[in-house]
Amino acid sequence: MASPEHDDLKLLMAAGKEAGDLALSYFRRDPQVWLKEGGSPVSEADIAVDQRLSDILRAARPDYGWLSEETVDSPERLERQRVFVVDPIDGTRAFLAGHDEWTVSLAIVENGRPISAALVGPALSVNYSATAGGGAFNNGRRLAFTPAAGLGGARFASATRYTREVEAESGSRTRPRYVPSLAYRLALVASGEIDVAIVRPTARDWDLAAADLLVQEAGARLSDLSGKPLLYNARHTGHPTLIATAPELFDQVVNLVNTVHARHETEGQEKRHGADARS
Repeated sequence: MASPEHDDLKLLMAAGKEAGDLALSYFRRDPQVWLKEGGSPVSEADIAVDQRLSDILRAARPDYGWLSEETVDSPERLERQRVFVVDPIDGTRAFLAGHDEWTVSLAIVENGRPISAALVGPALSVNYSATAGGGAFNNGRRLAFTPAAGLGGARFASATRYTREVEAESGSRTRPRYVPSLAYRLALVASGEIDVAIVRPTARDWDLAAADLLVQEAGARLSDLSGKPLLYNARHTGHPTLIATAPELFDQVVNLVNTVHARHETEGQEKRHGADARS
């Protein structure tokens, strides 16, 4: 008999496939676009995919809560033991520009942590999945993260200020990769195609939950600078600066981030003091 977790994963993967097909029907076809509060774009494709996912998942699991980027949030989810955490199209700007690196991100969270996840990249032909304790997979192939020997020469997905610091320290040239879908960026860590991802403090639950489980189940690590694992389905869904990398490299990356942030703050103070002196 299949476990509830297995059934939940099958549900997520089927819903992700249907949602991905729906998103593709809008892809490179000039969907209607408008700006949300804060200036980020949303399209009729995002809304249509969100509605389709809601129809499928909430009908199948009416006792689960719901948290989605494109659905008005409700505190009702805080009372549910399990919660769907959904980003209908992660990487909307890439989607609207006709680029391939966007995903449909789906997770089930229990007691603050993801227990099942599906991440579908229809234009990329990738289908990631994971269950807590059951491993992470892409198109049926099990993922096993292999760490780089050190930060010198490591493959980064981050702002260039971090790789410039690595270059200065190691002498090895390191050019970061830009990946517009945050969920896919973290999945690339899980698959071993990226060694270090540094996430700005703008990420929300729906950007992270599915990819978090992929990273952990592949043997890598995603956490804040203190090393604490992320908790989901709290009242506030935002997260601070995050690091995804091998456990063996984590402390080195924390030191890197702290060094760069301290220098940035010092340079900002010097500029402000110089402006005050000239005024």
